[in-house]
Amino acid sequence: MKTFNVPIIYRSPLISAIKNKRKLGDKMKKDFTPTLLDFGAVQIYLARHFGFCYGVENAIEISFRTIDENPGKRIFLLSEMIHNPQVNADLQSRGVQFLQDTYGKEIISFDELKANDIVIIPAFGTTLEIEKKLNDIGIETKKYNTTCPFVEKVWNRSEQIAAKNYTVIVHGKPMHEETRATFSHAAINTPTVVVNDMNEAIDLSKFITGEKPANEFYETFKNQYSSGFDINKDLQRIGVVNQTTMLASDTQAIADFLKQTMINTFHLTENNVEERFADTRDTLCYATNDNQTAVNGLLQTQADLAIVVGGYNSSNTSHLVELCEEKLPTFYINAEEKILSAKEILHYNFHTKQEILTADYLPKNNPVKILITSGASCPDALVENVIRKLAEFFAINKSIEQMIENFSM
Repeated sequence: MKTFNVPIIYRSPLISAIKNKRKLGDKMKKDFTPTLLDFGAVQIYLARHFGFCYGVENAIEISFRTIDENPGKRIFLLSEMIHNPQVNADLQSRGVQFLQDTYGKEIISFDELKANDIVIIPAFGTTLEIEKKLNDIGIETKKYNTTCPFVEKVWNRSEQIAAKNYTVIVHGKPMHEETRATFSHAAINTPTVVVNDMNEAIDLSKFITGEKPANEFYETFKNQYSSGFDINKDLQRIGVVNQTTMLASDTQAIADFLKQTMINTFHLTENNVEERFADTRDTLCYATNDNQTAVNGLLQTQADLAIVVGGYNSSNTSHLVELCEEKLPTFYINAEEKILSAKEILHYNFHTKQEILTADYLPKNNPVKILITSGASCPDALVENVIRKLAEFFAINKSIEQMIENFSM
């Protein structure tokens, strides 16, 4: 796989040594057991896969190269490059301005843009409507488009099934940048509706079966269906694609459920199910899947707590937290500074969208066992910083530098 020129400030000697050693010993990526960092009084278990994915590194490389190659030019980001506060802050410190917030609300009016301005499309992609608006101004969008190839794969798959007259069901968070972009690219070709979770998939199924009156659809899925959606004919043939950072197991469960709904409603068999339901299993992102599978492997280890590092508006990170929360106390932080001391930690509750101060989060055990992973937009340097901060609280028998040396051998 291609390697990228990512700023060294995001790299970590420790994490690079660990990842390189694991890669050499497991080239087919079949071993999802964690890596143990045994400091004696504290044992840290790192997930097999975590951190920057292909799409994120690609976006970062293009963004920083664009800045370096265009001194004196006005450079804008359509919205956050990725959902990581440190990376976005670094770009802003180099003069890049954001046109929109995460939810698509304008921060700087498009009317202020000029044809010779540069606008970088983020890794999530953008809607066809916004792309046209920029092109109409005269702004070149293709050259500075950092859309993740795996997001584009979902768009291509939705276009393929649209050509066969399937309606596209998008499993995603309706207000997320990627979901809005995928919705736009699907809806230009075929009727499209977004479902956020299994509960909404169940609601949708009741309109397929006729359990719910058709007219209720437009209120139940308000702002989540394409213009001109006809509930009486547009749910006769469907296919499911996803926002790539959702829980892979959730997407699969929704697809399986809706497939069974079509089988039961239209009296299909496995041999003729494609008359009503398209096979779209190939739209799951490899990195999302690897990171989530690695967390499942991580959770096989008996531990006292888990720490997940990543941006608080990062969808893929929140799903890693969700998996960990099912098994043990989990603390979601976006930087080592949130570990205030050995006694207190400031962490994020993504359910209530609030930071919480928790006392006595470290148990009195000897050793203390901590699981650690991070989201796909989190620099490895942040993970190393978290490990260093935690190690400070214990009488450790090995330094970080010794760890790096051991994993480099």
